Amino acid sequence: MNANAADGYSGLQQWADPIIFDRMMDAYGAETSDFKIAWRLARLHARVWRALIEGDMKAFESRRRDLVDALAQEDLDLDRVAEADARTLRELLTVVVDRFHRMPRVSMGYHLALLELAGRLSPGKGSLALAA
Repeated sequence: MNANAADGYSGLQQWADPIIFDRMMDAYGAETSDFKIAWRLARLHARVWRALIEGDMKAFESRRRDLVDALAQEDLDLDRVAEADARTLRELLTVVVDRFHRMPRVSMGYHLALLELAGRLSPGKGSLALAA
């Protein structure tokens, strides 16, 4: 990780949690009318993101497994995870573009961090292979 991406991760740790949780609530709230289930799934998924942003890959893998298990209990497929992740990445990118457009170095750090996050969330990287 380069210094710019590290700065991006540091910034995301400071302000991204509420945005991530909101996107997760939107995603899982659309899948179930039971608020408690939607909240539990959103919380689990937000914790996956938190571990990833912090760079704790062991916690990321463990929390991702917990999320996959919880989805299976609710008879929801893994497409929900990918959709929620994509929505969250778009929202975070929108915030970065809107808020940091006049600070190129800061904006670049966030962009690099978000690109790395997207790669780590990708099923091709093994993040969802846990369900197999």
